[in-house]
Amino acid sequence: MQSVNSKRPEATEYAPFYGNYVSLVGEGDVIEVLTRQLDETLALMRGLSENQADSRYAPDKRSIKEVLGHVTDAERIFGYRALRFARNDRTPVSGFEQDDYMRAANFGSRPLEEIATEFEHVRRANLWLFRSLDDEAWLRRGVASDNEVSVRALAYIIAGHEAHHMQIVRTRYL
Repeated sequence: MQSVNSKRPEATEYAPFYGNYVSLVGEGDVIEVLTRQLDETLALMRGLSENQADSRYAPDKRSIKEVLGHVTDAERIFGYRALRFARNDRTPVSGFEQDDYMRAANFGSRPLEEIATEFEHVRRANLWLFRSLDDEAWLRRGVASDNEVSVRALAYIIAGHEAHHMQIVRTRYL
């Protein structure tokens, strides 16, 4: 029997604007996808120079450091939501304004290795959380940004959000 985390979430488990992220995640166990992504993203980031990491493909776009920082911030937030809902906390969670986060983050002043290590620790923490969940917890739902979302969908959103941004790094920056 296929485990709950190996089945793609139904469209009713997340807001429509997350559909693109969910669609970027391949078939199979999302924990395995998240683990594979961690290795791939760390290899990519640790293979870049600081000059490459500070580069932008257009003047008004984020640097690679800022992209990785944004992915890390979003993963931390989505992981927090998954924790709350998995633990059956039904309190609605407000949204976050990613551009405000970016203005306050100052990723450009930090070494890429430090940002990559932070990403690694956030991802590993989320992997520990997801590995600890039973099928019932995976299917629990809560409200975030005024939309109902399941824990399973949040894992897929984390994976898809990271895939989306790393695809942009590979195609537009490198």
